Amino acid sequence: MSIKIKLIPKVLHFKRPAGTSRGSFSIRKSWYILIKSEDGRMGIGECAPLPDLSCDDIPEYEQILETACLDLEKNLKIDYAQFGNYPSILFGLETALRHFEQNSFCLWDTEFSKGNKGIPINGLIWMGSFEYMREQIEDKLQKGFRCVKLKIGAIDFEKELELLAMIRKHYPAERIQLRVDANGAFSPNDALDKLKALSAYDLHSIEQPIRQGQWDKMYELCRNSPIPIALDEELIGVNQSQKKAELLDAIKPQYIILKPSLHGGIKGSDEWITLAKSRGINFWITSALESNIGLNAIAQWCATYKSDMYQGLGTGLLFTDNVDLPLYLEKDMLWFNSASINEEQIMNWLQK
Repeated sequence: MSIKIKLIPKVLHFKRPAGTSRGSFSIRKSWYILIKSEDGRMGIGECAPLPDLSCDDIPEYEQILETACLDLEKNLKIDYAQFGNYPSILFGLETALRHFEQNSFCLWDTEFSKGNKGIPINGLIWMGSFEYMREQIEDKLQKGFRCVKLKIGAIDFEKELELLAMIRKHYPAERIQLRVDANGAFSPNDALDKLKALSAYDLHSIEQPIRQGQWDKMYELCRNSPIPIALDEELIGVNQSQKKAELLDAIKPQYIILKPSLHGGIKGSDEWITLAKSRGINFWITSALESNIGLNAIAQWCATYKSDMYQGLGTGLLFTDNVDLPLYLEKDMLWFNSASINEEQIMNWLQK
């Protein structure tokens, strides 16, 4: 069998700038891997490193991606040894190849891919003014979300506490699960005090309270925090199995959060989950601002774990010019309808 691979760069536009503690995104650049064979089969994968965050956000990214595609064309398999430090490239290669081999956007055989079961997701509240964040919270709660995640660390901390108090005034923890994501915004000196203040609002967890790379300080926080801590950015760039085990043993977090584009592709994320489970560490899966191509692949893979945790899989719905894939929300459940896939429409979107 011979295959040909075409690389297609695209720029997507956010409906509204997506604010984090590292700044705001208004556009999103992705590269799409298109595999084709002589018998008409195809596979599509998305490569989308996050600026200033991904370990493979480097100037020569496109050249390395081209090399990886040529290597796959020639050898018909992914060279994990050569491209192990490029998680977003691995993710695009893995999912394009999976799509090609399955000859379907139903990448794994699950109840989700059959349209029989949805995936529960959290409602994401983007950073912004107090009013903007309040509007988002009210919108998500009205739509029926039972888990809300707030990105914090950009506005005044007291204002953020006020937002959490507003939610808890009307929605106790039995009705609404609250998560917060600091994206490393707290300093080690005041992090524990802030965690204690946040604990008054019955939070499920906090993601990455201090910036990554401070293993001793993060361990102390995980040991003493009144709120369970989830690692996210901490896992970025840790691509060898032994180093992953060392990190988990050194920090002992309560949760880890897996984004395949950031954390080793599908294979690397599976490895994180295996290592975490063996240590009694729970996990959930989220996307990293991919279009619906990447989001579909992550959701399909996520469904193989049959987790009852709220996942973070709604980001593909943020763009004005997203590809039309049959992913849709009913309240806080993400669903997939394979019967309504229009491959011609997807190909037209990809190549226009």
